[in-house]
Amino acid sequence: MKILFLGDIVGRSGRDAVVEQVPELRKKLGLDFVVANGENAAGGFGITGKICQSIYGAGVDVITTGNHVWDQREIIPYIDGDPRLLRPQNFPKGTPGRGMGVYKLLDGRTVVVLHVMLRLFMDPLDDPFACIDTMLTGHQLGRTANAILLDLHGEASSEKQAMAYHCDGRVSLVVGTHTHVPTADARILPKGTGYLTDLGMCGDYHSVIGMQHEGSVYRFTRKLPTERLAPADGEATLCGVVVETDDATGRAKRVSPLRLGGILEPAMPA
Repeated sequence: MKILFLGDIVGRSGRDAVVEQVPELRKKLGLDFVVANGENAAGGFGITGKICQSIYGAGVDVITTGNHVWDQREIIPYIDGDPRLLRPQNFPKGTPGRGMGVYKLLDGRTVVVLHVMLRLFMDPLDDPFACIDTMLTGHQLGRTANAILLDLHGEASSEKQAMAYHCDGRVSLVVGTHTHVPTADARILPKGTGYLTDLGMCGDYHSVIGMQHEGSVYRFTRKLPTERLAPADGEATLCGVVVETDDATGRAKRVSPLRLGGILEPAMPA
């Protein structure tokens, strides 16, 4: 199975890149499944139902989120009715939405997507390690699932790496989101799990993590109240990773970064 996982979509620039590029990428790379993190898709803060539908229409199968999931309040009554939109599972009990989805492909293969938020330098949510163990109960690679994907929304690379080794051999792919900066450590762990510390973002990199740099610089240098930061609106770089898995075992056979458009050096899976 060939799967594309895209980093945080930031603003209109990132949305446009996804809508324009994903249909062609599905054909060119022979993709079976596509996931994108969409928590910054609506003006850099949150996501709406309308935006979800436009992203699905481009060929994205599942959208994950993170700490900005509730920034657009209209998503609160929407999320329970959309099984393809995930929020971190380790939010408190009773929070709307879900952090795990089981998806059937047309050919009968099964993909499980898991989503948690980490805790270092983030909101103090429930233990993500225990949460993952609970979610994996009943889902086993090569038996109940052909592929299992995990989005770790977090700040600290150490916590992401620790979680990856904690899940090694139990999931097909572990990726980090949230920092909006792509890392260069795509690899396969000893027991067969593909890994990348952070996917980066789908957005304009002539910016400060996707936001117009003037406002960000002002905040650091003046420490005065400013208007809400606005997303940079130049050409976006589509950032993510493509994993190829073994259908029999669910383990990763190849993990390849993808960077397309914008100002970053391009990278395309062979």
